[in-house]
Amino acid sequence: MTELSKHYEPSQVEEKWYAHWEKEGYFHSEPDERPSYTVVIPPPNVTGVLHMGHMLNNTIQDILVRRARQEGKNACWVPGTDHASIATEAKVVKWLREEKGISKGEIGREKFMEYAWQWTDKYGGVILQQLKKLGASCDWERSAFTLDEVRSEHVIQAFVDLYHSGKLYRDHRMVNWDPEAKTVLSNEEVLYKEESSHLYHVKYAIEGTDESLTIATTRPETILADTGIAVHPEDKRYHHLKGKRAIVPLVDRSVPILFDEYVDPEFGTGALKVTPAHDANDYALGKKYDLEVISMLDESARVTEEAGLLVGEDRFEARKKIRVLLEDAGHLLQVEDYVNKVGRSERTSAVVEPRLSLQWYVDMASLAEPALDAVESDEVEFFPKSQKNLYRHWMENIRDWCISRQLWWGHRIPAYYYKEEVFVASTAEEALQAAQEHFPGEDIGLDDLRQEEDVLDTWFSSWLWPISVFNGFNDKKEIDYYYPTQTLVTGWDIIFLWVARMVMAGYEWKGERPFEKVYFTGMVRDKQGRKMSKSLGNSPDALKMIDEYGADAVRFGMLSCSPAGGDLLFDMKLVEQGRNFCNKMWNALKLLDMWEVDDRDPSATQALAVEWMESRLAQLIQKMPADMAQFRLSDTLMQLYNFIWNDFCSWYLELVKPDYETPISRTTYEATRELFAQIMTILHPFMPFVTEEIWSKLKPDADNCTVQEVPAPQSIDASILSSMEVARGLVTKTREIRNDKGIGAREPLKLLVQSGKTQPLWTGSFAALLKRMGQLGELGYADERPAQSVSFVRGTDTYYVPIGEFIDTAAEIEKMNKDIEYAQGFLQSVEKKLNNERFVNNAPEAVVEKERQKYRDGEERLEQLKAALVALKSNA
Repeated sequence: MTELSKHYEPSQVEEKWYAHWEKEGYFHSEPDERPSYTVVIPPPNVTGVLHMGHMLNNTIQDILVRRARQEGKNACWVPGTDHASIATEAKVVKWLREEKGISKGEIGREKFMEYAWQWTDKYGGVILQQLKKLGASCDWERSAFTLDEVRSEHVIQAFVDLYHSGKLYRDHRMVNWDPEAKTVLSNEEVLYKEESSHLYHVKYAIEGTDESLTIATTRPETILADTGIAVHPEDKRYHHLKGKRAIVPLVDRSVPILFDEYVDPEFGTGALKVTPAHDANDYALGKKYDLEVISMLDESARVTEEAGLLVGEDRFEARKKIRVLLEDAGHLLQVEDYVNKVGRSERTSAVVEPRLSLQWYVDMASLAEPALDAVESDEVEFFPKSQKNLYRHWMENIRDWCISRQLWWGHRIPAYYYKEEVFVASTAEEALQAAQEHFPGEDIGLDDLRQEEDVLDTWFSSWLWPISVFNGFNDKKEIDYYYPTQTLVTGWDIIFLWVARMVMAGYEWKGERPFEKVYFTGMVRDKQGRKMSKSLGNSPDALKMIDEYGADAVRFGMLSCSPAGGDLLFDMKLVEQGRNFCNKMWNALKLLDMWEVDDRDPSATQALAVEWMESRLAQLIQKMPADMAQFRLSDTLMQLYNFIWNDFCSWYLELVKPDYETPISRTTYEATRELFAQIMTILHPFMPFVTEEIWSKLKPDADNCTVQEVPAPQSIDASILSSMEVARGLVTKTREIRNDKGIGAREPLKLLVQSGKTQPLWTGSFAALLKRMGQLGELGYADERPAQSVSFVRGTDTYYVPIGEFIDTAAEIEKMNKDIEYAQGFLQSVEKKLNNERFVNNAPEAVVEKERQKYRDGEERLEQLKAALVALKSNA
């Protein structure tokens, strides 16, 4: 081998190997005779950059895909990005304003789209390049974008299909409105959290009387659009107001007093202002009682002329001003501090405004049944199983999906209007033909049609992802080979936004499941259990981490603390542990490189070590498939880590290592290199770069590690495995005795086993192994405990190590007396605490019990020391 660097240097390895893998086309897939293993990437936003959640999700996918290749499957991992309508449009608008000094409105739709594509081409898709640094073995030739030509064709066809099958419609409904993005949001795009607010108590006069009633509201500005007051039918405070009307403050509008069981008599004053245009529940009440609907806020959440006051004011400025107006008019009775849940836009963080709007909807009830049955029956299998409960809740309480968005960046809805009629078609030409057939006597041209201004919700493209990435509506060969996909890896937080909708789309357009298994990753948290976020400053820079420690160390750090389906408690020390692991393997490679080799016969210890390592490796290889099938990836990685660090590096290499200036048997050397290479192969999916580098040194003339098949497990010799565990335990114990008693490492100790019990390790190869590894001069038997010896038990056997000739008995007795004196003092201090009634009666029970356990442990320790002292004196 060539001269190796002092330490493993990921910066000199990773870019080199990734470029080589790409050049060789190892990640590209075409349909062939092999079984397919297909994974589609959860498409990150085209505006996104790599963060901890992405790294966890994509590392898991990469492990599964690389392992599938090793198993002889035609692995196809399709990458891509999501056009992210709201987020991308916001960035383009900001870019135009700050760098070009122009606004979206002044340039018009067509020019804006040109700029949006310019921005996307220049800044978008960075995250896919960043995934390469992580080692993601995606088929980059298949990269897809939800707004590219193929995906757009699928989106338009899906819309048209749903419309003509009666599963898609247009209606006026109350929606969640983002005043900053100026678009409707789905319920799932609204994030609720408790915020400090105020509760305003406002007096409404009762028409024709001197009476008044008081309502409590957190949004006093909407008083201007009130068209009713509601109270509970059983609220005796208001029985006398049946049939009467109230006067809305400031605008003097007469509104009915309604009696409805919807009202909570315990909230505020028990009287509820009804503003149908600005609250979903109020809207329902308004429809029930045929109330007037007054829309007082425009798309930017500024006060409209319908309000009659404060026209043009921003809603929050209007709130401040209306407080003053109410106070001056004598209507404001009280303002109290209040904490309530406020909905904010997931994308812009703007406070969401309920708004009555005309939108397009998908009838979800008609799509949900087969998708729910698929998961309930495990036709689509969830890991962990507990996520089925969340899925079931969503699907059994499903609401129609609002799919229109008031944006320009996205798939423009293929609906065309002529007069009062709407024509849904894939192209304007098809819509024109439909219009001409509907109005046979009219001369209608393309210019007479007006296309819908709205675009489709981003999720309307991504729910087709497993189909559209294989051009599933047009390419039968591709879709039949790769679909359904095998495994989807995603976060539980988009179980409805994406996972459920993909299942629905799969059954709607393909008549089958889109994937066999769904593995839901946990959330990446810091070691204190807090969610990682920029605001907390606890989220490390993903790329800087890779640059500093290497991709393999980062992958190890994340996977080593990622229980199957559970949250990940990330700690940088785990990444450091991953880097140390890389160096451990690198040093093992350097050790092999230092050995001189000749054709001598292997020693008994070397031959035994090779047999043991082959069985131990076979044992590990046999166990891996079951663990990986259950997504116990963290467990698998840690088993590999312990096996490589302890079994291979710390034990096996020590066993076969030749004596100083003595060559090693060529047979042993070649077997060791082969074992090391096989180990790199099974570790490769988890840590691809370091394994490829080491493999290339071990097998310079072979194909790359990344295309190697999983080693076929050899037969397992259970007897060797069992005996080796016993031998390791004996060596470890004798080393502990040396350290404890200060006996030199080269002083030959005796190890005796109690007579009458079988000990197969006392002869042959294992005897040679024990003498070598434990620096033992003699293995023997004893009928009773020898004088001045240390005893220990392993399994059913009792062992003795005579130490009299190596220690100063008098000094040992003196040391043991001091240990006994300390143990007695410790017991007395604990006993004093337990005799203190004040402590026992007032301290928590768990604290008191902890002290009692300390006392019991202390008593046991003292008895052991006394027994050891008696034995030491009797053997002196």
